[in-house]
Amino acid sequence: MSRELRKPNRLVDEKSPYLLQHAYNPVDWYAWSDEAFAKAKAENKPVFVSIGYSTCHWCHVMAEESFEDPDIAHILNEKFVSIKVDREERPDLDAIYMTVCQAMTGQGGWPLNVFLTPEQKPFYAGVYFPKESRYGLPGFVDVLTQLSDHFQNNRDKLDETGAKVASALAKMNEREGVALEPGVVETCVEQMTRDFDHQYGGFGQAPKFPAPHQLLFLLRYHHWHGHDEALQMVLKTLDAMAAGGIYDHIGGGFARYSVDQKWLVPHFEKMLYDQAMLMMAYTEAYQVTGREDYRSVIEEIIDYLQREMLGPNGGFYSAEDADSEGEEGKFYLWTKAEVVQLLDADEAELFCDAYDISEDGNFEGKNIPNRIHTSKQSLADRHGLTVDDVQRQLDNAKHRLFTYREKRVHPHKDDKILTAWNGLMIAALAKAGAAFQHRGALDMAERAFSFIQTELTRDGKLMARYRDGDVKYEGFLDDYAYMLWACDALYEATYQTDYLRSMRLYADLLVGTFYDDKNGGFLINNPYHDLIYNPKQAYDGALPSGNSVASLMLFKLARRTGIHQFETYAEPTIRFFADEINQHPSGFTWLLTAYMTMHANTKELAILQGEDDEAYHLALTLLQTGFHPELFAVAGEAEELQQAAPFTQSFHAKDGRTTYYLCHDFMCERPTTDFSLIKQAL
Repeated sequence: MSRELRKPNRLVDEKSPYLLQHAYNPVDWYAWSDEAFAKAKAENKPVFVSIGYSTCHWCHVMAEESFEDPDIAHILNEKFVSIKVDREERPDLDAIYMTVCQAMTGQGGWPLNVFLTPEQKPFYAGVYFPKESRYGLPGFVDVLTQLSDHFQNNRDKLDETGAKVASALAKMNEREGVALEPGVVETCVEQMTRDFDHQYGGFGQAPKFPAPHQLLFLLRYHHWHGHDEALQMVLKTLDAMAAGGIYDHIGGGFARYSVDQKWLVPHFEKMLYDQAMLMMAYTEAYQVTGREDYRSVIEEIIDYLQREMLGPNGGFYSAEDADSEGEEGKFYLWTKAEVVQLLDADEAELFCDAYDISEDGNFEGKNIPNRIHTSKQSLADRHGLTVDDVQRQLDNAKHRLFTYREKRVHPHKDDKILTAWNGLMIAALAKAGAAFQHRGALDMAERAFSFIQTELTRDGKLMARYRDGDVKYEGFLDDYAYMLWACDALYEATYQTDYLRSMRLYADLLVGTFYDDKNGGFLINNPYHDLIYNPKQAYDGALPSGNSVASLMLFKLARRTGIHQFETYAEPTIRFFADEINQHPSGFTWLLTAYMTMHANTKELAILQGEDDEAYHLALTLLQTGFHPELFAVAGEAEELQQAAPFTQSFHAKDGRTTYYLCHDFMCERPTTDFSLIKQAL
């Protein structure tokens, strides 16, 4: 039945693309609301909560099999109150019930399906359920029927289960902190080394996730400890991903993850946060190595972002789906016949050789372009060309294939704008803009930052989501933590004190809203929200956790400004999570990055601008293009610096010349106008 002939449910009034995908289901869906739970209490029904996101493949599958099925909808409508949640809009609910699901079943993922009492207490959870039992999974019809019977006939037992779960969750925030074990950072590196895939890069076996925060951790470990193997793990992984099918060689950007070991077959959805974090990893690897191929990856990601992910207002959309025309990856796949038809004979031969295009295909009879087994030099040798000729011909071929591909039906785009993910992208673009002196990247970052401040800020506080002019949800921990990161990166890219002032404002709000004064650590949500549990998490999943980002950024802000109160929140946060970190350090690499930074030989540098503008800007460029994770610099005219960074109160430019004040190990060197001395000290 077409959507036009179906009756909409109440989700039709929502703005979330994910909820709108379910607005014409026969299920009587509610968004998360007091109204839904009041109905459950009044009618004595259990609550079914289904959590997912708009570009989730298995969410689509379960929707088609079950939520669009009139028979299942009848069961849900008669026996349950059903709630749909967009995990990207409500990370707090996702975190709560993902914790529950993992505890109950030993696994997690999306779609995430949880059954609650009317008091929000969970008694059953799972991920994907097929309509009928298969794959060793219980059928959704059986699950619904049995749980409804249990709720009506064994309510006391279910209430008891729910109460125990809620009590266990509450205790997770109340433990005493402990110290990190000596050598935990080294243990983390050893663990990662054991898990490293020396053949294809990355960690573990299939499926493989990029996990760029782990690579950023290893780059710092290499920098501070001279550990060459850490650097080689980073470079091997970045090279393998850039060569694999996880990278879109025709249009730029990275897919979410690879289903195989060698990065060939991606799960084709593209997430904004993956582009951001991978941009950071390739940018920092460029700063360390100077490799121009990493610059090329960055530039292609930026082109992709401008073309597909940038809204007219300057904010960035959230994701692109894996599916188009009902098939996963259809937009990205090629037959050899298509390539041969589009290119000249010699060009087609070179392209097919370079990108693994064959009659049989490398994925279900079709081809995912990849460079896993070829290099430009080997191609040049085989085809009697120079390396430059190879590059030129491949660029021409890619352009023609891209033009042809643009005529295909594009995957669905989730066009909501999330403050947290935009904060990450702003930080990534600012870092790339500084490292490559790429004005376009920096302009994109600054415009997105302006959008957040004007459209996603209410009464000075951040909001979480924007779509079609609608702003919703007060900011969560990640919104503030990632916007701290954005401010920090924009400041390092521009040395404009407005970004430092904004960083201080967000820091005050973050600490005042989310910090747990009693136990340490940051809560994910405002504590006054009426939820059974307010999670406090530090494990790094697809993204570095809000606790780890907040800890690192507060420490950097303290050292950059001299307002040392900000760094007092980092140590108790690490202590709160230390027991988990000690058990599995490689799952907490970004909090360990904060810990390493706090214990590194940090340096604070103030650059007082004089009349010699050329010397001043040369100094900034050298700072921006280099890799200095232990250096916290401020720069500008004396008066504006004194307001933004109080430790510079007595600093001034000597004899009208740009003057450098370098401090380290809690002491300051004599000020100098000779930047070569500062460069040597760094």
